[in-house]
Order: sequence, then structure tokens, then C-alpha cells
Amino acid sequence: MGETTVTTSEGRRAAVPSPVAGEAESRAEQGLLHRARAPRQPRLWFEILLIAVSYWTYSLVRNAVPEQKAQALRNADWIWSLERQLGIAVEQTVNHAVNSVKWLIVGMNYYYATLHFVVTLGVLVWLYRHHPGRYAGARTALFATTGVALLGYYLYPLAPPRLMNGGHFVDTVLVHQTWGSMASGDLKNMSNQYAAMPSMHIGWSVWCGLTIFALATVPWARVLGLLYPVGTLVVIVATANHFWLDAVGGIGCLAFGYAVARTWYGALPHALPRWVSHRTGEPPRWGTQALPSANRP
Repeated sequence: MGETTVTTSEGRRAAVPSPVAGEAESRAEQGLLHRARAPRQPRLWFEILLIAVSYWTYSLVRNAVPEQKAQALRNADWIWSLERQLGIAVEQTVNHAVNSVKWLIVGMNYYYATLHFVVTLGVLVWLYRHHPGRYAGARTALFATTGVALLGYYLYPLAPPRLMNGGHFVDTVLVHQTWGSMASGDLKNMSNQYAAMPSMHIGWSVWCGLTIFALATVPWARVLGLLYPVGTLVVIVATANHFWLDAVGGIGCLAFGYAVARTWYGALPHALPRWVSHRTGEPPRWGTQALPSANRP
């Protein structure tokens, strides 16, 4: 079945696929791909396991990258020189100015050490509970962003400003003896000191900010979403953990992450349907705001 026969010029009969059968196979393949790409209800145990394993792998790979101290210091000198030529080398001024206000810089140290993880996990939980149809797309963008950042750490080792030779930056964690960055103080041996480019503090915070701004319905929450990455940018510079251009690298990685999510799901995460069907085998209606199954008649 599914084949027809034709007679060749030599008189032999050859079987060729039937156009109808070929179309049916093509439709089946497209249907399978559509089901694989369609958003579906996330499973809590799987997401917790995935996040834990992914972060463990990310930390393992990031810290396994050779530190390449000499090259990292040369790259830092080049970045600093480039920023001075562009007239945007204000990191040292910001670092010294904020360091003179103890309560402010101590607060920024704790901001740098904690909100990077707390806010990102909080946004993931919020998406899981209130936007399950968009959760997988947003999570894919975040994971792809983080994955491509590992290439940056490997290909372009970079010392943070606080470790530059003769840079005269203040390592605010050491000076004020606060529990902070994994790259300072007693915890410095647990993290690669020379993996500053790109900045995932910026990559993750911009992801959080854009997600909140696109999906939150309360105006003040949307404003906070936009202010969060701005505040993070000030903090990473004031604490001398990153250059401005590290932030540009983080945004570039995020753009790649969104491109991966859009390619796979056919739309950016915020444009996917908010709810997904709980019925087995029933794909969501793309571009619609389907109601949760509990609210359906």
C-alpha cells in the first residue's frame, strides 16, 4: 500500500511512493514536531531536578575553566583602555563614591550575593504557578543564555576590576568583611576568579525584568521589573565585580537565549498561551488565552 507503479523506458515496472502516502507521512511528521514544540503543563519534580542539575553543571563547568590569570589580566587592561577611549570608564569613580557610604556599599554587597539567585528563582516559581504555558519557553531562554555564557568564560578569560594590577579598585567585600560574592573573601577558592565576561548577573536580571514587565498586570510590579536590571548594573559596577562591557556581553547572551526559545516554540515566551490543557493529547490553541481546566464548563 502507499505505492504506485510506473513503466520505465526499458519496460521495467518500478514502484514509486504514492503522493497521497507521502503527504500523510509529512503531516504525521509535522504533527509530531508540533506536539514536541507545543507548551505543556510543567511537572514540579522534573523542574526542580532540572534546575538543580543544570545549576550544578553550570557551576562545575564554569569553575573547571582554566583561570588563565595572565591572559585574564591582559584582557582586563584592554577592556579598561577601550572604555577610557570611549569615554565610559566610570567604574572606578562609581566604586570609590559608593564605597564611601558604608551602609550603601554593604547593602550592595548583599544584593550582589543574594538577589541574583532569589529573584531569578522567584520569577521561575511565579511563571510555573501563574503562566504555565509560558514557563517552558521562558525557562528555555534562561537556560540557553546561561549555556552560551560558558563559552565566553572559556574563550575570553577576564579579570574583574577589583583584581586588576594597579587598577586602584576597592574590593568591597574584603574591605567591609561582608558575606558576599563567591569570588571574594573566604569563598574565593570555590569560584573561578577570572570568569567575568559575560555578566550573568545582568543576563539573568534582564531576563527577570523583561518577564515581569511583559506579564505582570500590576503597574508597580512592571516598574520594579524594569528597575531591577538597572539596579543590578549599578551594583556590579559599584562592587568592582564587572566592567560596563561585561553587561553588554550578558545582554548578548540573553538575545541568543531568546532566539533559541523563539526558534523552538515559534514565538517569544510572553506571546505563548498562558494556560495549557490538562487533557492528554490536546495541544493548546496558539495565540489564545485558554482558561485553566478547572474554570472550563
